Amino acid sequence: MLDMSFYKGKKVLITGHTGFKGTWMCKMLTMAGADVTGYALKPPTDPSLFELSHVANQIHSIEGDVRDLAHMKQVFAQVQPEIVLHLAAQPIVRLSYQEPVCTYETNVMGTVYIMECVRTSPCVKSFVNVTTDKVYLNREWEWGYRENDELNGFDPYSNSKSCAELVTGCYKNSFFADENVAISTVRAGNVIGGGDFAPDRIIPDCLRAARQGEDIIVRNPHSTRPYEHVLEPITVYLMLAKAQYEEKKYAGSYNVGPDEQDCLTTGELATLFCDTWNQATGGTIKWIDKSDGGPHEANFLQLDCTRLKKTFGWSPRWHVDTAMQKIVEWSEVYFQGGDIAACMEKQIQEFLGQ
Repeated sequence: MLDMSFYKGKKVLITGHTGFKGTWMCKMLTMAGADVTGYALKPPTDPSLFELSHVANQIHSIEGDVRDLAHMKQVFAQVQPEIVLHLAAQPIVRLSYQEPVCTYETNVMGTVYIMECVRTSPCVKSFVNVTTDKVYLNREWEWGYRENDELNGFDPYSNSKSCAELVTGCYKNSFFADENVAISTVRAGNVIGGGDFAPDRIIPDCLRAARQGEDIIVRNPHSTRPYEHVLEPITVYLMLAKAQYEEKKYAGSYNVGPDEQDCLTTGELATLFCDTWNQATGGTIKWIDKSDGGPHEANFLQLDCTRLKKTFGWSPRWHVDTAMQKIVEWSEVYFQGGDIAACMEKQIQEFLGQ
C-alpha cells in the first residue's frame, strides 16, 4: 500500500478540490501532513462533501476557474507547488450534451492552462492529470481497454477528456522531454463512495430515493461499468505522483479500475445497494426500470489494469460489496447528522490498513 509519510510537508496543489474526489483527496493528504492548496470553483452541489467535511479548515482553499490562466499563474507563483494533481473538470455526461462549449472549455482548455502553469513553474516535480475510462473509442468489446487503445470518446464529456489526454501528451513530448518534471495521466473507472451528491449518477440517485422512501429510478439497468470505491483511484493518483517524483521512469498513462467480477450492470449495482441498505436499516426499498431514451451512453465498458498491476504490484483493495457497505455506513452518519470528517478519516485508515 501507499506510504503516505512521503507527503508530510510536501507542497501539493489540487485543482477541483471542492468536488467529490477532490475532497476525499484533500482529507487523505491532510491526514498525512501535506501542505495542501486547492484551486476550484465553489462546491458543485448543495449539499457538498467539501462543506460537510470541513476540510477547508485544514488546507489553503482558493476559489478560481481553470479557464483563468492569469489567475492560475499567480497561484502557482505564490504557492510554488512540488506536486500538482489536476482533478478539475465538467464530469457529467448528460450535462455535456446540454453545455458542450463549457465542457470543452473546462476539460480541454483547462488542461492547456494547467500544463502552461506547470511548464512555466520550475518548482513542479510531479504532475498527474486525472481523466476517465470513457476516453477510449468504445467498440463494446467484452474485454478491457488498454492504455494504447484509440482515444476517441463519443459524447462531449468523453471526447473532451480524450482531448485532454492528447493535450497532456503533446505538452509532455514538446516541452518536458528533457525537463526535471514527471507527467502522467490516469484513466479511472466509475467512482462510487460516500458524499457524492451529483445529479445523474446511480449511487446519489439511490441515496436520494432511499432517504425519501421512494423507488429508485434506473434509466439503463443493462449498462455495464467498472465500479470502484473513490479511495481506489485516489490512492493510485497519490502512489503514482510519489513514484514519479522519486523516479521519472514511472511517468506514463495508467488505467485504474476494478477486477472483472466488480464490473456490474447498473441494475446489479442498484440491487446491491438495495440489499445492503435494507439489511443495515431494516428498509424495504427497491428499484424500477424507467429507461428514458436519453442521450447516447456506452453499454459495455471495462478497463485492463495490467500495466498498473505489473508496474507497482497494485491490486484493488475493496470489492464492490465492501464499497457499498462503506457507502451505506457513510450515509447513515450523514442522515443522522453525525461527524462526517471522523467517518471519512475512519474509512481512509481502514483502506490504508492502519
